[in-house]
Amino acid sequence: MSKVVIDSMAMQRALTRITYEIIERNKGINNLVLVGIKTRGVYLAKRIQNRLEQLENTSVPIVELDVTKYRDDNKDKEKTNNQVAFSENNIDINNQNIVLIDDVLYTGRTVRAALGAINELGRPNRISLAVLIDRGHRELPIRADFVGKNIPSSQKEKIQVLVNEIDGKDVVEIE
Repeated sequence: MSKVVIDSMAMQRALTRITYEIIERNKGINNLVLVGIKTRGVYLAKRIQNRLEQLENTSVPIVELDVTKYRDDNKDKEKTNNQVAFSENNIDINNQNIVLIDDVLYTGRTVRAALGAINELGRPNRISLAVLIDRGHRELPIRADFVGKNIPSSQKEKIQVLVNEIDGKDVVEIE
């Protein structure tokens, strides 16, 4: 049985707040690149990108990142070694301020994998982390710079972020 912890409006407000915090922390959007972690992090990054464009009248580049081959817990490494991590390799991330975006921050292993992928592509000026949900239970010393909502949970519980683009509705549920 699942319980809704964030509805559509609350999700929109959280992403808007994160967007304002990104502008404030970066003192604008110059030299900013958004990196969305596949799958749902990409859709959240696109929403932040749209809101930044509305507020600042400038387009911010966005990169879709697949961290599968960089996971340290991936049992099928041989199958994923030739996989391309970035969907857009023409964006230069050197000396840029990266905002890495994901839906849920849990153990920190996905973020560690994303940092490995970004380091292969270039040397950014700074990397910040934005997540819609921080549920705790970190296994690595990773902390989000921008958090939509902290949801304390047990390790037995599952937090599921549903986005309209894939799931037909915007909601966060806990099972």
